[in-house]
Amino acid sequence: MTQLPSAVTCDLSADGIATITLNRPEKHNAFDDHIIQLLITQLNDLAALPELRGLIVTGTGKSFSAGADLAWMQRMANYDQAANLADAEQLAQLMHTLDSFPKPTLALVNGAAFGGAVGLIACCDSAIAVDTANLCLSEVRIGLIPAVISPFVMNKIGPSWSRHLMTSATVFNAQQASTYGLVHQVVSSDELGPAKQHWITTTLGNSPAAVEQIKHLLTQFNTGSCLSKDSLASTQSVTTQAIARIRVSPMGQQGLQAFLAKTTPPWRS
Repeated sequence: MTQLPSAVTCDLSADGIATITLNRPEKHNAFDDHIIQLLITQLNDLAALPELRGLIVTGTGKSFSAGADLAWMQRMANYDQAANLADAEQLAQLMHTLDSFPKPTLALVNGAAFGGAVGLIACCDSAIAVDTANLCLSEVRIGLIPAVISPFVMNKIGPSWSRHLMTSATVFNAQQASTYGLVHQVVSSDELGPAKQHWITTTLGNSPAAVEQIKHLLTQFNTGSCLSKDSLASTQSVTTQAIARIRVSPMGQQGLQAFLAKTTPPWRS
């Protein structure tokens, strides 16, 4: 199996439950292009294991993930549109790989989740969040848009809440995330471990073949979604081109530079 650096760890239990952990607590488990590629590789490696029964995605420390890493954003600010497009396509590949993972998946949300991290949660079959977690689709605050993750989030919570949360960049708590359908269970920090174990026990009690087939069948039924088989290619093309364009646009550049320099963007002056 692929050996990952300490920023991302992967453990496979004897009973076939894999746990991928974002392990950069000092950076609030923010991810960059290197980590995204490692996650894609790891997901593909795990999906090929016949003994795999389920997958948990979580973080170390106080945060699930802050989304994009600051240093990565600094590099993106200097990319041209073609490089930004390639960068966005890599993130889209990660989201699609997790969303279509053949085994049951759980987002164990141990803390705050911002930006792209909300996309990771939306791509999992189940989500359990600690009751102190705050979440936000924060991109518009810095002149960007949650383009690549938007179809996965909308597929999970529907257009109404997607429109509200993506255009307002409102911070919402775990209980609200449960109301929206993004999270399925909210527990205290002391209950997070037992809740995870209950999910594992339940998962191991189910037929692996039946679970895999129902996941495939639900995807086939999801014909009205932007993630349907007939729409997926065009969805990815539209979303990746949209984020690439706005990153190199004057407003996007002004927002990124203001965020990186910790100054006020022009629309707030």
